[in-house]
Amino acid sequence: MSVKFPRKTWQDVDLVGKTVLVRVDYNVPLRDGKIEDDFRIVATLPMLRKLVEKKCRVVLISHLGRPEGFDESLSLRPVAERLSELLGRVVGFVPDCVGDKVKTAVKKMSVGEILLLENLRFYSEEETNDMDFAKQLAKSALAKIFIQNGYGVVHRAHASTDAITNFTPSVAGPLVVEEWLNIQKAIENPNRPLVAVLGGAKIADKLPLIERIVEISDKVVLGGAVANNFLMSLGFSVGASLWNPEIDQQTDKIISLAKKKFGANWKQFFIVPVDVAVSKNGNPDGARHVVARAAVGANNAIFDVGTKSINRATEAITAAGTVIWNGTFGVADKPNFAHASSRIALTLANNPQIYSLVCGGDTVDFVRGWDNLKGGSFSYLSTGGGAALNQIAGKKLYGIDSLLC
Repeated sequence: MSVKFPRKTWQDVDLVGKTVLVRVDYNVPLRDGKIEDDFRIVATLPMLRKLVEKKCRVVLISHLGRPEGFDESLSLRPVAERLSELLGRVVGFVPDCVGDKVKTAVKKMSVGEILLLENLRFYSEEETNDMDFAKQLAKSALAKIFIQNGYGVVHRAHASTDAITNFTPSVAGPLVVEEWLNIQKAIENPNRPLVAVLGGAKIADKLPLIERIVEISDKVVLGGAVANNFLMSLGFSVGASLWNPEIDQQTDKIISLAKKKFGANWKQFFIVPVDVAVSKNGNPDGARHVVARAAVGANNAIFDVGTKSINRATEAITAAGTVIWNGTFGVADKPNFAHASSRIALTLANNPQIYSLVCGGDTVDFVRGWDNLKGGSFSYLSTGGGAALNQIAGKKLYGIDSLLC
């Protein structure tokens, strides 16, 4: 069964010599004004080189972080500088994303030039999907075509992903197409068995994903804070660990779905930790202690799964044809509590016959830091976190649904 992208793409329109407005996802980690990981920038380079070949004037827009108004520490200027280095050509920068400064800079552009505009989220109208702000974005950039190439934001109904498509013909860029197809193939036409490995800390965000994953997967392996609510539903205490008391009914429902799908042996297919690694003082900088899931003390905090649970996870992964991994299994930036995430990464890297789809910002950052090949040991790393979750869960992707059919 082939999977086809549902909207028009940049290959379906004439771009030669046009001024194009491109939504990218340059929401990169910064420390002291320096970019710590340029993975999302590098992912856009093939498209930019092609647009230059087509003699386009390329205007790029992105957000960075969660500013409240103008915040110099979240300026995209360092991204423009890094992009210039990577492309080997000057990338211009405008300290605004709408208005006369932008329009003047675009008018001065020669064919084949690239211009990056300032952080969209310096304007609150971006996140409220404001029509007037979207119109200003399109008019200020003098855009003839809008290309949505920020897969990591297509699940958001924002001005630069949704409303803007009312003001200029809009198509998908290559990264959006590539990511959507890779994820869709993994859920519609996977090599079986399909094993989902789900962790992370955003418990409520994962529930629609887990419900969908139970439907399509052959096994589900839970870890991280996500597993804590399921431990609670099964009658175990999680001590001082992170969990969400407001979603007990939803976790109970998912367990019922797992029992219905997998039958009497459901615990072999819906794999919840049998032991956990805790810090006895609740501090992730503390020592690692592995205890049975029934022996978590009131002051203990679960920061990883234990040895038996790690072995169960890696056994399931080794037998898989496809693995979707979203969410680290512990406080993975602390060596004492990165054991499970490291073993999962190692198992996937040592079994290249498995199609491994890694999604979610923290998970991708972890595997890129773990892997000497910067992620090359895995089949596909998605730049999208919430977007990938929404796509797998079958939820609306505004930044794709609003494009030309």
